[in-house]
Amino acid sequence: MPGPLLALVLAQTLRHGAREGCKVALSPLLADVPVIGVTMALAARLTEFDRLLGWVSVAGGVFLLYLAGESWVAARRGVVCAEASPRSWSKGLGTNLLSPHPWLFWLTVGMASLTKALAGGWLAAGAFLLGFYGWLVGIKVAVALLAARSRDWMTGRVYRVGLRCLAVLLGGFALLLLREGGRYLGWV
Repeated sequence: MPGPLLALVLAQTLRHGAREGCKVALSPLLADVPVIGVTMALAARLTEFDRLLGWVSVAGGVFLLYLAGESWVAARRGVVCAEASPRSWSKGLGTNLLSPHPWLFWLTVGMASLTKALAGGWLAAGAFLLGFYGWLVGIKVAVALLAARSRDWMTGRVYRVGLRCLAVLLGGFALLLLREGGRYLGWV
């Protein structure tokens, strides 16, 4: 399902090339480690989880607004920003850690599946994680590589419009996260 991380994969690929888009695509491999650990610890204290998800959502919304603004400014310049520092790892890690969706996944479906796999032994759990991340990361890497192929003909107006569309998409995800955070915290 398209989400903020996929939009960021596309934005980084168009602005900086396939390598930077792939770095963002690979970021869940690092970012999910603390998410899994924290959700395992919090599983027993579900009443406190809504507040955590609320603050994670608000922080994620603010971070995505920043990334959307950065893409919008890059679109205004209208040139591929090869000289700018892409910071793809930090953007990917921030997007993944500050989105409630990995947290919700690991607290519910992911943790239940991992627990069931662990009952079958470490090999079964490893197979589950390898399969899960193989697909999750593999699809995003494939999208980055496909987007990189179109990067060569995306110049001028087409490039600016594409980046602006991605900036609007990131901004839309930011607003959704802010609304979601507000609901968790009782603001909305």
